[in-house]
Amino acid sequence: MVKAFAYLRVSGKAQVEGDGFTRQLEAIRRYAAAHDIKIARVYRDEGVSGTKDLENRPAFVEMMTALHSNGTKLVLVEKLDRLARDLMIQETIIGDLRKNGFELVSVMEPDLLQDDPSRKLMRQIFGAISEYEKTMIVVKLRGARARARAKTGRCEGRKPFGYFEGETDALARIKALRGEGLGFDRIAARLNEEKISTRTGKPWHGVVVNRILTGKR
Repeated sequence: MVKAFAYLRVSGKAQVEGDGFTRQLEAIRRYAAAHDIKIARVYRDEGVSGTKDLENRPAFVEMMTALHSNGTKLVLVEKLDRLARDLMIQETIIGDLRKNGFELVSVMEPDLLQDDPSRKLMRQIFGAISEYEKTMIVVKLRGARARARAKTGRCEGRKPFGYFEGETDALARIKALRGEGLGFDRIAARLNEEKISTRTGKPWHGVVVNRILTGKR
């Protein structure tokens, strides 16, 4: 049985928390089972853009180190856009893997990695389309943030303290203490004494209280 590494990548927090990893791994496992391949290890780059160079992908770098050291020669990805969303980065990764004697299989499109001119052309066309789609996603998100900012003075992102269930009482207490004339550090100390939790579970600090009250957090 041939051993392989599975490489997974998602670019955004919503994908990390969603089904992106699950979907990718299920597709890879189906392919592995059908081709008598054993998944020796799974590498996951979380919240890493497909336009990032290799040095900005910790899991990929770790996988490459393992490929060079333990005898595994095969890498499985769900689709090539999980490998990269930049055509040059895609082709650089593929070329580097082949130069070192490693094999790459995109389980949803295995024919694209065959080394004949027609399939190479198709792979590069799909890579260019993926790069274009990524660029358009960035442009659309930037436009949506700009419209939200123009309309409301802020754009969606980190939710202000008090937005989530359980934070309302804490926010009311902060405002009440401020109304009593306490400074930010004194408020933080009182919140810690009263064992009121921050969003992250860490102790309160004056700078955090300041940001909450000024709308910067």
